[in-house]
Amino acid sequence: MASELRNAKNAWSVLIVSTLAFTVCFMVWMMFGVIGIPIKKMLDLNSTQFGLLTAMPVLTGSLIRVPLGIWTDRYGGRIVLSCLMAITVPAIWLMGYATAYWHFLVIGLFVGLAGGSFSVGTPYVARWFPKSRQGMAMGIFGAGNSGAAVNKFIAPVLLVAFGWAMVPQVYAAIMLGTLVLFWMFSHSDPAHLVPSNVKFMDQLKALKDPKVIKYCQYYSIVFGGYVAMSLWMVQYYVGEFGLDIRVAALLAACFSLPGGVLRAFGGILADKFGAHAVTWWVMWVSWICLFLLSYPQTDVTITTTSGPTTFHIGLNVYLFTALMFTLGIAWAFGKASVFKYISDDYGANIGTISGIVGLAGGMGGFVLPIMFGALMDLTGIRSSAFMLMYGVVWVSLIWMYWTEVRRQQVMGDTATPFSLQN
Repeated sequence: MASELRNAKNAWSVLIVSTLAFTVCFMVWMMFGVIGIPIKKMLDLNSTQFGLLTAMPVLTGSLIRVPLGIWTDRYGGRIVLSCLMAITVPAIWLMGYATAYWHFLVIGLFVGLAGGSFSVGTPYVARWFPKSRQGMAMGIFGAGNSGAAVNKFIAPVLLVAFGWAMVPQVYAAIMLGTLVLFWMFSHSDPAHLVPSNVKFMDQLKALKDPKVIKYCQYYSIVFGGYVAMSLWMVQYYVGEFGLDIRVAALLAACFSLPGGVLRAFGGILADKFGAHAVTWWVMWVSWICLFLLSYPQTDVTITTTSGPTTFHIGLNVYLFTALMFTLGIAWAFGKASVFKYISDDYGANIGTISGIVGLAGGMGGFVLPIMFGALMDLTGIRSSAFMLMYGVVWVSLIWMYWTEVRRQQVMGDTATPFSLQN
């Protein structure tokens, strides 16, 4: 009895400090979403260059996810996450002294390592809980995505008061303090490690599994899209609606905050109703929101009997924010439900699979901002970013229908949770 109580206490301690660490790491990872705006003005960057600037940290944070997931399986989440945070502190601090475009790109690669923390924390916290509660545990940990919203609250205040260079210096101090707290209150359990006879190449064989590829596609939307939009929204509000950066960041947080915090609730829903049912509805809500968000500001002139009459069609800032808020909620649930798929199907190899799927999501977060910028430079239409995401969601809906929905009823009183297990 005493042993069970101690294990439960350790499990919740690990979950709480890991969630805190992930929140700070995500806050740092999304730093360019705010400080990138004055940097863009200072360096006179176009939209494509700005997209590359914001996406550069996402690149390394994505590429490092697979090895981090494997190392977590082998060495444990406590030591891996601690080392990861320690490595990023000097890079974050140096960001404040960058002056040239290539400085920001290179230092951004090292700062981006913080984004790999997700692939460490997910298997680390999941293994402290029974299978029936792993969706909840991973959902709570994944709520650290709200670091994107925290960044939008803190960074604009520091930027206006002290200049953009103060932001990375304060963030470096926060990261160092978080590292100390994490080491003090986290724990290790040798029983959670993958046996030493499991080879590196054996773990990577999961890349050949078509189910893993499909989960990568889902996650490239609900996480990759979330990261991309979190980076893109502040400048979108400034450009589209002419808002001050502080107001723009506050409204952008209406998407980022629910997109992170409600991930925990999404994990609970996935535990109760199944990963498939939740993900299916997430994709349809995303499809509707993105369809409406895609429509550009349009003036239509019609010749009437009394002369030309012009109508304006387009979203105002209030409707736009409401749709982004809804989209953030949907993607929060989707991020949790995709990882419920993984815990159901790959419980013994969750570190590696979460690393692979996390890599796909992170690469979506890297590629999409660059594509957003390129489309805007090419078309001059800001809402082209949503048009792109609308097309990507269509792909997932069609894929899910042919591989899952045709074999399972997900609506009505007779609907049952879906499982891909044979």
